[in-house]
Amino acid sequence: MRRLLLALPFLFATPALAATCGNDASGFERWKQEFAAEAQRAGIGQRGLQALANASYSQGTINADRNQRGVRYALNDFIRIRLGSLDSFAAQAQRRVDQNRNLFNALEQRYGVPAGILASIWGMETGFGNNMGSTPVVSSITTVAYDCRRSGFFTPHALAALQMVDRGMLSANQRGAFHGELGHTQFLPGNAMRYGQDINGGGVNFYDAADALASTANFLRQKGWQPGQPFGQGTRNFRVLNEWNAATVYQQAIALAAERIR
Repeated sequence: MRRLLLALPFLFATPALAATCGNDASGFERWKQEFAAEAQRAGIGQRGLQALANASYSQGTINADRNQRGVRYALNDFIRIRLGSLDSFAAQAQRRVDQNRNLFNALEQRYGVPAGILASIWGMETGFGNNMGSTPVVSSITTVAYDCRRSGFFTPHALAALQMVDRGMLSANQRGAFHGELGHTQFLPGNAMRYGQDINGGGVNFYDAADALASTANFLRQKGWQPGQPFGQGTRNFRVLNEWNAATVYQQAIALAAERIR
């Protein structure tokens, strides 16, 4: 969920007065003060409000957002650029599955999503947790919530991030990707709140691989994944991958890699 972002039902009531958006850093501090009132009305507590107060305008986030060109590669080029080759990527994913066989078996039994799909998404999103982003989540998500281009889309995610801080699900200075995606499989905060799963009893933690993979499996199942059914292009399960990422080449690469993983 890094490059193409998911639609999200509003988690909070639409506020009577929205904070004033902007197109550069000059109005961000004023916006934070206005947004704090929205956050309070949404039930955000002191820890979340303090995280908002400490948030900084993320110019790196804006630069990345302005330079998005979408995924326009042919499949072979996409695989070469993102994965190197299907065989090498699948081999890496297979090693991860073999190292965590009990976990992947348990997730497939519970959610019906096979190990190959989950491991492929994990590898595609963060290189199996090796690159989960370097931008503070609260700063990045509030920056795009403030930015006028897609403020309506990102505002619920910004509120969700503050709620996650309140609940101890996210540290105030935790780092993630440029648009606030977080953890091993790069959930946006609102989706993290909605689909998050605690698989090991320690509380939902998207920076724990087991919780992140369980949450990914739960997301796919809730979006209509059919256990035991094929997932190649043209199938119902392949269409569910569109809910994770709307780029067809991404979906194709995930399905092709997953077919090589057992």
